[in-house]
Formats: sequence, C-alpha cells, structure tokens
Amino acid sequence: MNLKLEMAPGQETAPTALPCLPTNRTRKAGRIPAKQTFGQLVIIAVLSTASYYLFSHFFLESVQVTGVSMTPTLQDGEQYVLNRWPYLFRAPQHGEVVVLKDPEDHGFAVKRIIATAGEAIQFKNGEVYVNSKKLVEPYLNAGTTTPTFSRPEEQLILFGNGYFVLGDNRWNSADSRFYGAVPRKNILGLIPL
Repeated sequence: MNLKLEMAPGQETAPTALPCLPTNRTRKAGRIPAKQTFGQLVIIAVLSTASYYLFSHFFLESVQVTGVSMTPTLQDGEQYVLNRWPYLFRAPQHGEVVVLKDPEDHGFAVKRIIATAGEAIQFKNGEVYVNSKKLVEPYLNAGTTTPTFSRPEEQLILFGNGYFVLGDNRWNSADSRFYGAVPRKNILGLIPL
C-alpha cells in the first residue's frame, strides 16, 4: 500500500512567529539597577573576607619578629611568612623554626624544634644532646653554649605529643628550659628560611 500525500494548491503553510519577550520600558539600555549592583558588591565583599580569613588562618600569614630570642637567625623587627600549610599534612620536624603559642603568657613566640615526642634531652657542659648524641647546630654563632639555668647537667624525657623548643639566642630566650614541652596544638606553623 503506497500513500502519497500532496498539498493542494494555495494551502502553503506560513512559518509560525515566535512570541516576543516583554521588554522593560523603564530600564534604559546598558544600565543595571542599583539594587542589583549593591547585591553584587555585598557578595564580593563577603567572599573576599571569607577568602582572606581562610587563607591567612590555614595557609600563609605575615609575622613580625619581636625580641632577640632567635638572634642570630632572626632579627628583631624583621618580617617573615608563617606557613601553616605543611603542618596540615605532617608533624613538625627537628631543626624547623616555628611560631607557637607560648604556654606561659599565651602570646606568640618563635623558636626552633630541638626534639620531638619521646626523645631524651640532656644538657652537658653547655652542649645539647638528643638521645645521647651531641646536637650539631650550624645556625648558632661559634662558641655559643646552652645554659640550663638550674643544675649543671639535666635530662628531660618528652612524652605524648610534646616538642622541646629552644631560641637560637640561648642566653636570652624563654623556651622549653623554662616551660617544658610544647604540645602539638600550640605549634601554629613554620617560618621557611
């Protein structure tokens, strides 16, 4: 069965016209209403503030050294970058210069990590020993000694998540010799040198 459809002459179909979208006669060409502009500015301000907060509290932050406890490595008044990023993925390591919350006055301090959890610290004749091995400290001035401010020889064992920190200016630094091990939660980040 073959069907053949033909159109009768004069019955051509005209294309259907699409309906026009209504126009806003009150808005001038190219102008954005003040409400919309204000809303966009508020969104940009909120996003900018949130980005700054997240970036500075979880990644990088500018810090200024106050005091001489890290001389000769860091000088009073110098600016450095506090990098929080590495400690999101790993623990602080020996020899790193870190910013921490001081356990005594709850301010901020810059110190060097000398020992980590469970290691034995011994001071003997002005030298520092970690697990009975003399600590090699090329960052100190030649002839620098480390006093204990108590007995001539002292040993301290760190437990849990404590870190033993010292300032590089060993004769003028309040550090773990005074307040003991620093908990991991008090270490905010490192200063890359």
